[in-house]
Amino acid sequence: MAVVAVPAQDPAPPGQGPEFGKASPVALVVILLLALATVFLIRSMTKRIRRLPASFDDPAATGDADGDAAPSSAESDVAEPRGGDRPS
Repeated sequence: MAVVAVPAQDPAPPGQGPEFGKASPVALVVILLLALATVFLIRSMTKRIRRLPASFDDPAATGDADGDAAPSSAESDVAEPRGGDRPS
């Protein structure tokens, strides 16, 4: 049986290989784009939250205990479905 001696190779220390640092610029661009998108999403959500009413309670229903209040403008604008127009 033949015995072959193979000298152990020292691996390159981390951070000194030929491909070290090549992904850094791409990762930086991706992180900056994600940060920019997050800023725009936060601004948009803040604008939408400011437009919300202070309360979603119907003011006509709270003032009339009998429940005979006139329908609000949002309820009167909703079209009633006709018999043949049912969504499938």
